[in-house]
Amino acid sequence: MAAQKATTNQRHLRRNEEKWTAPLMDAGWTAIPSILLEKQHALGLDPVDVNILLQLAKHWWYMDKLPYPAKTTLAELMNVNPSTVRRHISRMVAAGFIKRIPRYDAKHHGQTSNAYEFDGLIKAATPFAKEALNVREERRIEDAARRSRKKPRLVVDNTGHAAGKKV
Repeated sequence: MAAQKATTNQRHLRRNEEKWTAPLMDAGWTAIPSILLEKQHALGLDPVDVNILLQLAKHWWYMDKLPYPAKTTLAELMNVNPSTVRRHISRMVAAGFIKRIPRYDAKHHGQTSNAYEFDGLIKAATPFAKEALNVREERRIEDAARRSRKKPRLVVDNTGHAAGKKV
């Protein structure tokens, strides 16, 4: 099972290299569920929110290691003012999409950049994902039914009887 999954991942990586080129893919890539992009308006996310989420996702490679880029880093990457990032993160925290987790530096006895958890966003986006999966399954069933429907047979009657003529 693990070998099959690795083969599938390699095939997807090659497919992405065909689209984006190997140098771009080798420089790094980020996985994000498409539903977040497709339903950003329904979730109440504006383009800056989505950009912040993309930047955070870029730093989140393992489930148990939450991303923790500094707000100033995010602002620099997005070419916006750090207060813009703070405002948007605060809004997404208030909406329950992300959760700030304070981190502390024992060596310097102070707080460092926050880590961010996405449980709220995942919970909010899941119904949209389930809906999309249901629509996809309905289409698959309709397509299969359409393909398996018996086509009317064309019968050619060259005897002349069909037109009421006697031969």
